[in-house]
Amino acid sequence: MPLTPFGRTVDAVLLKHQQAAADGSAMQSAVSKWDALRDLAAARKTYGLNDRDLSVLQALISFLPGTEVDPRPGVTVVHPSNRTICERLNGMPGSTMRRHMAKLVAAGILIRRDSPNGKRYVRRYQGERVAYGFDLSPLAVRFAEFADAAKAERALAARIKAVRETVSLMRRDLLNLALLGAAERPELSIWDQFQDLAQLTARDLRRKLGLAELAEIKARLAAAILDTKSHLQTLFAEEPGTSGSQNEHHYQSSKKDSFESEQAVKPAHGPNTESKDETGYAEKHSEERPVHREPPSLPPEAPAPGSPSLPLRLILAACGEIQSYADGAIRHWTDLLRAADTVRPMMGISAAVWDEAKSAMGAAEAATVVAAMLERFSDIRSPSGYLRHLSAKAVSENFSSAPMVMALARKAAA
Repeated sequence: MPLTPFGRTVDAVLLKHQQAAADGSAMQSAVSKWDALRDLAAARKTYGLNDRDLSVLQALISFLPGTEVDPRPGVTVVHPSNRTICERLNGMPGSTMRRHMAKLVAAGILIRRDSPNGKRYVRRYQGERVAYGFDLSPLAVRFAEFADAAKAERALAARIKAVRETVSLMRRDLLNLALLGAAERPELSIWDQFQDLAQLTARDLRRKLGLAELAEIKARLAAAILDTKSHLQTLFAEEPGTSGSQNEHHYQSSKKDSFESEQAVKPAHGPNTESKDETGYAEKHSEERPVHREPPSLPPEAPAPGSPSLPLRLILAACGEIQSYADGAIRHWTDLLRAADTVRPMMGISAAVWDEAKSAMGAAEAATVVAAMLERFSDIRSPSGYLRHLSAKAVSENFSSAPMVMALARKAAA
């Protein structure tokens, strides 16, 4: 291996980088040295560099006057001594600095301009400037290459982040489904397997995973979720009494108006005015003949728009305290809403905050949140403020009470 007069090796890669810098300088314009450093930092893995290598490069760039790097060879040469460079690197040992410098030279980021005696200095002869040291012109010559590599690295990082978030959500869904299956169909022995997969995935997500590893985990979770849903299909089927055929024609009793209609129905013009329920039919006709009406807005156990994604019986199993504030057994979403409306003043939740929560989350979701808060009432310093915070979260993003309920279910099962 040929050596320079100062003991450094000369290989084909080094000569290639020097020739490329000389050939490309005529086609390039000056660029911002900090933009070049920023793009190179984003694409450092592409060139086999690490953060310590870039710290050394940043120290060298700080010796360059101005904010731009000229692509012409020899124009942007910095010539600090090793001691000065180490001082600017907060006392980095000289041997460590030289090792990182050699990596920058091997990657073609820097070009050495050696003087006859091996020292770094600048001389002027009849108006011509001659400098010996480290040439930073490759930062300008290869700026477009660095920018493209940085763009590719940022796109890959964004893709990894998106897949990682998807895997995290799938892991949470799998755990919730496994807990639901263990509670509703304990005769099956597969739920422990799915819970173990969810816990192992949580452990894997603590590491820095690549796109291929995340894709493999995602495929396993997708297959497991599909399997759990196939075992829980009957659980989410409509129960007797809530099917469309039975809701389509039946006798409506004026004594069993929904919770919302009891509050909303008021005589409009006096005691003799005929009152109508929310289906548009007069009360006196509702007991005389079958009527055609739409399914109730909050049917028992069947999820409606704005309702929690979990079955009502699972919510009641995890949040049993709310049962104490109901008139009787809670069998419908409206029963849960009545109980929540009864207990919320005792919890210190104002009427304005309660109305805001029902508007932001939906009535059933808000009632579920109150039931979950009641289980942890001693741990919540300000229930009214906490519910207001959750309402704001529901407005700004997709909010779900399922994690709160499942956390209580896991705590109860422990």
